[in-house]
Amino acid sequence: MTTQLLSNETIAIVKSTVPVLAQHGQAITSKFYQLLFTNHPELKNIFNQTNQRKGKQPQALANAVYAAAANIDQLENILPVVKQIAHKHRSLNIQPEQYPIVGENLLKAMKEVLGEAATDEIITAWAEAYGVIADVFIQVEKEMYEETAAQNGGWVGYRDFTIIKKEKESDVITSFYLQPADGGDLPAFEAGQYITVKVEVPGIPYTCQRQYSLSCRPNQEYYRISVKKETAIGEEPDGVVSTYLHEQVKEGDNLSISAPAGDFVLDNRNKPLVLISGGVGLTPLTSMLETVVREQTEREVYYIHAAQNEKMHGLKHTVKQISENHENVHAFIIYEKPSDPTLCDKTGFIDLSWLQSVVPTNDASFYFCGPEPFMKAVNTALKEWHVDGENIHFEFFGPQGALD
Repeated sequence: MTTQLLSNETIAIVKSTVPVLAQHGQAITSKFYQLLFTNHPELKNIFNQTNQRKGKQPQALANAVYAAAANIDQLENILPVVKQIAHKHRSLNIQPEQYPIVGENLLKAMKEVLGEAATDEIITAWAEAYGVIADVFIQVEKEMYEETAAQNGGWVGYRDFTIIKKEKESDVITSFYLQPADGGDLPAFEAGQYITVKVEVPGIPYTCQRQYSLSCRPNQEYYRISVKKETAIGEEPDGVVSTYLHEQVKEGDNLSISAPAGDFVLDNRNKPLVLISGGVGLTPLTSMLETVVREQTEREVYYIHAAQNEKMHGLKHTVKQISENHENVHAFIIYEKPSDPTLCDKTGFIDLSWLQSVVPTNDASFYFCGPEPFMKAVNTALKEWHVDGENIHFEFFGPQGALD
């Protein structure tokens, strides 16, 4: 990855804007999305409007723009972030021709928010820098599209899958088992990856796309997603897609999905594996659990799940069966407010002292996923326990945030 197309003068100008982006980044990206959806409403379907209203998507974009500016002379420093975003873009079928549209509206947003401070010199430098950054994303995503298409059974874009089974897992979580409607092969995926589901929801004037983690181990028969039904409120209801899937989609119906993507994947090291999930964050970790007991049968596994209560706990029978059938798997449950304290191993919330009482070592691979406050608590506990940073792995549902 190189920025040799940028002059030293352009690089210096872009890097000089770093303090401005730190102060006004989210205001710029919020204005950007407003302009984008006004000028190109056809792109609205790509973005989760709940994340827009909550400010998560603008903040994530602001962080990415800030990182790109700070590293414009060494973009290889942010390659891991580029690849993480590129996985999401590939899953959403983002195309090269959409990048100039984004660039045009991002520069307009900069000018509107910064006013006279956004001189012609700064805007020109950023236009050049954006072109280089966009080319990096386009190239990375091109390779991902080619790799996906080359897989046995692989495809680019969307493919219809038939719901062969719909199973209620808890009061709020339902699993959907999917097989290719064309009867073709099912491409492999890595435990922890996700798919994008594309649906037409009555009352919503555009196609909705949502990403859901695969909750089963890689296999040749089916994909499984386990979806939490979110509360429906607002202009585009929170959970409009999950509500539609829970209430209107039935066995025998088809769903259009993209091929599996994502870099939050299970490692194959010999270290003990600690999986910590909160709420519906259990989906990628259940996939990892199902996988490791088949592929690394002697690896010690500690699976910890936190939920509000037993009625909100999805896939618990799956995890219970695995732990009962495999001596190397140790499963623990935390309920915030259980109807009966004997139904769980801990009441309340996860904390470091309890974690240390059930996991015998900090020299392990730690994976966690769940609501952001839960993940911040887990991350803080692991840092206090002096867990090596390379052994800490986590994934946000939605735009990338920050735990520190």
